[in-house]
Amino acid sequence: MTEPQPQLLVERRGEVLWLTLNRPEIHNAFGDQLIAELTEALDNAAEDDAVRAIVITGAGKTFSAGADLNWMRGMAAASEDENREDALRLARLLRNLNFHPKPTIARVNGAAFGGGLGLIACCDIVISVEDAVFALTEVRLGLVPAVISPYVIRRIGERQARRFFLTAERFNATRAMRIGLVRELASHDSLDEMVAQQLRWLAQGGPRAVSEAKALIFQVTGLDVAAQEKLDLHTANLIARLRVSEEGQEGLNAFLEKRKPGWDPDSR
Repeated sequence: MTEPQPQLLVERRGEVLWLTLNRPEIHNAFGDQLIAELTEALDNAAEDDAVRAIVITGAGKTFSAGADLNWMRGMAAASEDENREDALRLARLLRNLNFHPKPTIARVNGAAFGGGLGLIACCDIVISVEDAVFALTEVRLGLVPAVISPYVIRRIGERQARRFFLTAERFNATRAMRIGLVRELASHDSLDEMVAQQLRWLAQGGPRAVSEAKALIFQVTGLDVAAQEKLDLHTANLIARLRVSEEGQEGLNAFLEKRKPGWDPDSR
């Protein structure tokens, strides 16, 4: 049997681990394989003292378009239990990234939607190109951004979540920085230099001190892995229930069939 081609490029550049989502032909959308590869790479990095920092980016012109069509098609036909297990795998990845002992930088080279936006929200430092666009489009499928919600809400706050979770509208990089999702904006030409500058600053701190400083923030703000794991179970149950609901099935099937769902006024 032919081994599947890796969907994640893992590259060591000195003391920095670069993780590149490598599915440019489908805008770095992810499914089971990419989630598994990202999880494994982060697990390995946590145990590797030679890794001082991690950069996550996308191949091509997009950071990540969220879930890929084949993955969504499979989840639409899966049982509630299967959907729950699927959601828990994504939850573990995000929890791992958010609480990772090494500093993380999201090098946002283009658009990020849904789960791709969740990856960004879990990183410590986010640098985006100026023409990137973002969206949380789940409600248009009869779903909610359940698994990524704890991280996105912590980044953008309740007030902004109450707008963008509900409207599913797109917003640009300037607004993303204004609401706290993005830290810095860069041109395409200056993006790598801005990432390099952050890496230089990180390298000036003691490796253990940087890790302890990150853990301290979670302790002071009352966040820990155990509490997050409990919340992840709730969000996984929620998305599993919605995916198999009548509305979720209509939304997913409408998306896959490239038509408007029945609740959309434009479908009537």
